[in-house]
Amino acid sequence: MTELSRAPSTARNKEVITEALRDYLPATGILLEIASGYGEHAVHLAKEFPGLEIQPSDVDPGQLSSARAHQESSICRNVLPPICLDASGAWPEMTVAAVLAINMIHISPWAASEGLFRNAAKVLKSGHRLFTYGPYFCEDIETAASNRAFHESLRGRDPEWGIRDLECVRALADESGFSFEARHDCPANNFVCVFIRR
Repeated sequence: MTELSRAPSTARNKEVITEALRDYLPATGILLEIASGYGEHAVHLAKEFPGLEIQPSDVDPGQLSSARAHQESSICRNVLPPICLDASGAWPEMTVAAVLAINMIHISPWAASEGLFRNAAKVLKSGHRLFTYGPYFCEDIETAASNRAFHESLRGRDPEWGIRDLECVRALADESGFSFEARHDCPANNFVCVFIRR
């Protein structure tokens, strides 16, 4: 079996994300996770929300391999086999109860964010939610020096990457058929943002 890769950030943020989602996730249905990475969050969420089926996805073969290893080794039967899915491309036809993207928006081109909201609008019914987690530049919060440095390091790795202005993401969501519902402030200058399909 493929080695189960692990990200240190997952151990730090999984509980915070779970608690932010608890008041919004439906009791049943499919939670589609975009850019699942190693697949650790999917297994954790499956334990915390046993009524949901967790559908991991990623575009990177190595990440998919690790996510598959986590899924196969999990005692939870509600983690579905991961699927190859490009946020900016065409998604397969499906209907899901919620969509979640953790640490994707700042580590991908803007086209991926556009695809995330455009495609989520197609797979979510009215009243269902899209969640994002990660750092944002917010008008009402002074940007920490560490976030500015992180932004510059991301731009150095790929000029299309970088921390986004939350207002720009909110505008994109609105254009795509979503209303901004809530922002949950998290440690290390991160946020869980909640968007509801109109």
